[in-house]
Amino acid sequence: MARVLVAMSGGVDSSVAAYLLQKAGHECVGVTMRLFDNALLGLEGESTCCSADDVEDARSVCAYLGIPFIALDMSRDFRRCVIDKFVSEYRRGATPNPCIDCNRAMKFSGLLRYADTVGCDYVATGHYVRKLDTPTGPVLLKAADAGKDQSYVLAQLTPAQLSRALFPLGELTKGEVRDIAAAHGFVNARKKESQDICFVPDGDYLGFMERYTGEKSVPGDLVDENGRVLGTHRGTAGYTVGQRRGLGIAADRPLYVKSKDMEKNTVTVTYEEGLYAHSCLVADMNWLTDAPLPLKCAARTRYRQTERPCEVRQRGELTELLFDEPQRAVTPGQAAVLYDGDRVLGGGTIVEA
Repeated sequence: MARVLVAMSGGVDSSVAAYLLQKAGHECVGVTMRLFDNALLGLEGESTCCSADDVEDARSVCAYLGIPFIALDMSRDFRRCVIDKFVSEYRRGATPNPCIDCNRAMKFSGLLRYADTVGCDYVATGHYVRKLDTPTGPVLLKAADAGKDQSYVLAQLTPAQLSRALFPLGELTKGEVRDIAAAHGFVNARKKESQDICFVPDGDYLGFMERYTGEKSVPGDLVDENGRVLGTHRGTAGYTVGQRRGLGIAADRPLYVKSKDMEKNTVTVTYEEGLYAHSCLVADMNWLTDAPLPLKCAARTRYRQTERPCEVRQRGELTELLFDEPQRAVTPGQAAVLYDGDRVLGGGTIVEA
């Protein structure tokens, strides 16, 4: 059996992951990452993760299991690798996914380095995803529970990182996980899970960036595809492709954000039919297969989206996805993840649609 460092957020998923690993005979060490303090980010109240209550919930479960517990301050790396990138990507016109950056840079890079210092062979998390070890390397698979599958946010982990990762919840449903926690009296058995970005709990990205940087956003023009001014925006960084709410424009039909021009400080809007793209370009592809290109597979360009058939080609240093049918609101900054059935083939960052 192995010695495993279990990333424990204080939630029910990571708690049950630790329980299942211990039950399987592994020697577990629980660790909670302290990623940020709301006061430092100009926020009031508790965050939606790594709060004092979360730390105590994780500590309580570790005490019940009789395993060591460590609270690890990783706030400096989190600000550099996740928050600073979040701000810079929005400011250049993209819509980043900080959960992907956190998984890659914190859980499966920072924690793996720490695992080496405490003699742990693996890092485990409560993600709903499956991993299969094969003679040619690890294979990443969707979770058995399609409604909870988190393979999209893990597709940019490298084969080396995957080889040292464990995902005990991959075959379970959320209901089964909560039942296990309740049967053992875990304090977080019925704990509500957050759907927000942890450091922007109110969902006001523009307000967060203003507080974090101390710089006010500059209003500008909301324009149609012909450049006709329709209204005023609060700041280009506060809008994302496909957004409908908050535009403040009266029109005969709903309007949506199509694109942003950071140099001109304009946000272009369109009717829904103008949101569809036949292709996109992807940078920094992380391949989990050695299949040659061109390749027919399926792609997911949003977290909760159903993947759609496409052809994948190499285009210089970038990867091009050609969709069998036009896709709605393909957004620069979001991830494109490739699938062959349940198997994850790889993932990268959309740079153009």
